[in-house]
Amino acid sequence: MRINSRDDLTMAAEAAIAEMKSQTKRILICAGTGCLAGGSDRIFAKMKELTEGIEGVEIEFGPEVAHVGVKQSGCHGFCEMGPLVRIEPSNYLYIKVKEEDCEEIFRETILNDRPVERLMYELDGVKYKEQEAIPFYARQTRQVLKNCGHIDAENVQEYLAVGGYQALEKALFEMTPSEVVDVVLESNLRGRGGGGFQTGYKWKQVARQKETIRYVVCNGDEGDPGAFMDRSVMEGDPHKMLEGMIIAGYAVGAQEGYIYVRAEYPLAIKRLKVAIAQAEEVGLLGDNIMGSGYSFRLHINRGAGAFVCGEGSALTASIEGERGMPRTKPPRTVEQGLFGKPTVLNNVETYANVPMIITKGAEWFHSLGTETSPGTKAFALTGSVKNTGLIEVPMGTTLREIVYEIGGGVKGDVPLRQCRLADPPADV
Repeated sequence: MRINSRDDLTMAAEAAIAEMKSQTKRILICAGTGCLAGGSDRIFAKMKELTEGIEGVEIEFGPEVAHVGVKQSGCHGFCEMGPLVRIEPSNYLYIKVKEEDCEEIFRETILNDRPVERLMYELDGVKYKEQEAIPFYARQTRQVLKNCGHIDAENVQEYLAVGGYQALEKALFEMTPSEVVDVVLESNLRGRGGGGFQTGYKWKQVARQKETIRYVVCNGDEGDPGAFMDRSVMEGDPHKMLEGMIIAGYAVGAQEGYIYVRAEYPLAIKRLKVAIAQAEEVGLLGDNIMGSGYSFRLHINRGAGAFVCGEGSALTASIEGERGMPRTKPPRTVEQGLFGKPTVLNNVETYANVPMIITKGAEWFHSLGTETSPGTKAFALTGSVKNTGLIEVPMGTTLREIVYEIGGGVKGDVPLRQCRLADPPADV
């Protein structure tokens, strides 16, 4: 169904919700890079094979299995325990799943609604059946990562079913571009790439330039060792980021956007391509979006692994086909960025916050985090912690909470102050 109006979006969302609800069982298999490396693609293939043609099958206990959905989701976050399989609506989370476990999961949980307890997370003698009760998840506030692990990462219909593109609809039909900028400015959303610059102020600077040709650029380079926050959003919920970029384009008067992704993220690139193609096909990207009169197109550029291209001016130079080298400032990117034109440049996580701010408002955003830095922040937990993975917490959360309450503490229960890479030389 092509979406040519607000009514069409409503009908498409209702149809997507109905399809989701018709799936009396949903098997969500993590297809993040970490779980794929552990064989989750084979688990997906096996579960697809087992669930084919089971509608109306007679089962030992529970209701008839009317419709089972087997989906490849994005990163569930609990990477230490992967490959991960989530079963809805019971919300069971199975950890360290192997291909040979699939038949037991199918027989016990899918057909007979019984948990496979040996595959469930256990801590201090307590077996956690529901994912949300596991301390690793219970102590988080997942907003940007809310859909990761819960929807099919390559299906725009599932994004619509969880409220996708409603923020874009609101922006295009109920707000002027300057009102969108004002809401983002009022929210005090700060750049999640590390600089912490006010997003709304950056947008306002671009919007007021005399030059009418403007661009929106997303920095998906993420070159920091061990970091995979942006990668997980691009892999697990790409439409949320795209929606934020389209809203940014509308706010500053841009009609083209570029996503710069490091070539070492092939799965992210693949899913972004799928998301862009699907959004164009249904009328949520391209010419005359939803019949609003606003047009916006997106392009993907792959980086060649140069760490320096994470810097804004080096990144735009690389997109232009030049050597990725930072330049002196001024002029700044908001004045002369991509192709010498005014450019909004934010990272993946920053754009992914925008749809929620437009839908729920700046006041809601201020209810999270601190007074001067509201909202949440995603972190990659790696190294000598018990629970490595991807987390999201309110700004202002202490490192002690992250390491001990979510990360489970240091491996070997070594006090954090005693951790070191190696014993120092005797003469130090």
